[in-house]
Amino acid sequence: MTTYKERNEIRADVPPKLTIAEIFEILADGEVPFRFTAYDGSTAGPEDAQYGMELKTPRGTTYLATAPGDLGMARAYVSGDLDITGTHPGDPYEVLKVMEEQLQFRRPSALTIANITRSLGWELLRPIAPPPQEALPRWRRIAEGLRHSKTRDAEAISHHYDVSNTFYEYVLGPSMTYTCAAYENIGQTLEEAQENKYRLVFDKLRLKEGDRLLDIGCGWGSMVRYAARRGVKVIGATLSREQAEWAQKAIADEGLSGLAEVRHSDYRDIEESDFDAVSSIGLTEHIGVQNYPAYFGFVKSKLRDGGLFLNHSITRPDNNRSARAGGFIDRYVFPDGELIGSGRIITDIQNVGLEVRHEENLREHYALTLAEWCKNLVDNWDGCVAEVGEGTARVWGLYMAGSRLGFERNVVQLHQVLSVKLDDKGRAELPLRPWWT
Repeated sequence: MTTYKERNEIRADVPPKLTIAEIFEILADGEVPFRFTAYDGSTAGPEDAQYGMELKTPRGTTYLATAPGDLGMARAYVSGDLDITGTHPGDPYEVLKVMEEQLQFRRPSALTIANITRSLGWELLRPIAPPPQEALPRWRRIAEGLRHSKTRDAEAISHHYDVSNTFYEYVLGPSMTYTCAAYENIGQTLEEAQENKYRLVFDKLRLKEGDRLLDIGCGWGSMVRYAARRGVKVIGATLSREQAEWAQKAIADEGLSGLAEVRHSDYRDIEESDFDAVSSIGLTEHIGVQNYPAYFGFVKSKLRDGGLFLNHSITRPDNNRSARAGGFIDRYVFPDGELIGSGRIITDIQNVGLEVRHEENLREHYALTLAEWCKNLVDNWDGCVAEVGEGTARVWGLYMAGSRLGFERNVVQLHQVLSVKLDDKGRAELPLRPWWT
């Protein structure tokens, strides 16, 4: 059977109506690398392909047509109107990899667009409500406060983190750590690598028994408890109420209440100061690039002279492009999230008067971490769906698999930046060479 492209070019007089698969073929620049099937019975791509994509409903076509790109595909996939075959919805990594490597889309001519429109019909081209997992667009979030105001930040964090602690236990594993692990080798388990990450942060900050640590954006308190087990007095802050409640219970269960506390609080409301160290593990992505000077200035104000600050965050590989996230990430994963290169982070840390002493990129480590989270989601799929619904579970599978690919391809990176607050004579009182392994 010949394809539409092989049969004819669109005739200017009476162009033939197109099937869904023919439209897909026209828009694809080159061969379709997987089997595509549509609800109208049409197909494209090799019959023996390992992976497939099934467009199941007209609603899925509307999602794809009214929001071209990652947002439209996410809407169709999250709603169940678009299925991927040959892989599990908890880990569509392999299909995303094939699409990244072998599928490109071209800009059709005006005549082609007209024929596609006529073939689909106006009814399918009218925008409809997105799946319920989608956050409001940026321009409508103003009702929740100005960008990165306390109110709006709280709403954004709640959207992502107040999903279900049980769901996170399924996906993250016993460490309840939702940040990049640090692998000594690829044979390490996720739990070993997460423990190693906390050891690395602890050692970089030169913490010892009796020291005071502020952990900003502490999540479920894993860093808080790691330090408290070693005699450090710790305050953690998170904007997620569910995280704070889970963390406080875990602290009590371990008998660490005399040393550790996790507050449901904006970091800007922390009044204590003179800390020996501040850790910020996975928070900078949420505060907004324009707020870096204020944030790092706040951190400096909380440190004693000679105190150390470690910033651990996702970054871009350069400092030139827009910091704002793409449509899918902004609407389904991290509303108002922003990323920029490590150069901007280092510059703004330096500009508030902290001295940067070390930085390293753990990009490949995050790809390994995400692969393990996807495996956990697949292994616990039924429990995850029962806890949060299939749509939300699909969001997570798509997001984590896509992020894994992004870290592998150097679309995003993960940097740890270590800095120190000098005394009034410019002294740091630190060893001459790195003191951690």
